[in-house]
Amino acid sequence: MVYFQSVDSAALITAYENNAPKLQPGDILAISVTADDIRATQPFNPISSYAGAAGTLQGTNPFIPTYTIDNNGYIDFPKLGKIKLAGKTRTEALDYLRREVGRFIVDPGVSIEVRNFKVTVLGEVRNPGTFPVNNDRITVLEALGLAGDLTINGVRKNVLVIREQNGEKKVHRIDLTSPEALNSPVYYLAQNDVIYVEPNGARIQSSKYTQNTSVFVSVASLIIGLITLIVRN
Repeated sequence: MVYFQSVDSAALITAYENNAPKLQPGDILAISVTADDIRATQPFNPISSYAGAAGTLQGTNPFIPTYTIDNNGYIDFPKLGKIKLAGKTRTEALDYLRREVGRFIVDPGVSIEVRNFKVTVLGEVRNPGTFPVNNDRITVLEALGLAGDLTINGVRKNVLVIREQNGEKKVHRIDLTSPEALNSPVYYLAQNDVIYVEPNGARIQSSKYTQNTSVFVSVASLIIGLITLIVRN
């Protein structure tokens, strides 16, 4: 099974920046603020109640505060109050927070991590399941790799990617045998994307044959049992 047949590198225009996933309601963000003066960052880095009675500075505290984007797209951030992050890429959110925190701290550093970023791979793959992702830059190929690649019975020309955008489910299809797959708007996955690999005709027929065979064997066993009883009597 050959992927990306007749690839011409000059024709590939895939750009992560053009298709980077957007933050959305329900995302859980781990956000930390750093600066040369650690004490200046303390108002932006709440200390965990589990860090000890005396507390510690953020520079040595392993706890990173998390914030869930609400249904309206906002988080409630210390000192800044309600700020809207939904609809921004992680990079755009970083730049925005740096500017806002920069009103209080000189040259701050900001880190944002999406803690609940995951993708689901179903259908004709070796190990279907839901896979957590440590960063937001994962491709369809990497997700299929996590699932052990397609089986011999998977349809490579019609891989389905289901994505939720603005509360609506949208469906995209990718032909993995074509180099154009690398330019698909869903080549880079977003959080909660679902990939489905449908079975080919042979697999479907095999499944039907197996089901019919089971019924036939059951009926045949019953008939043979009845005949045996009649013969014995």
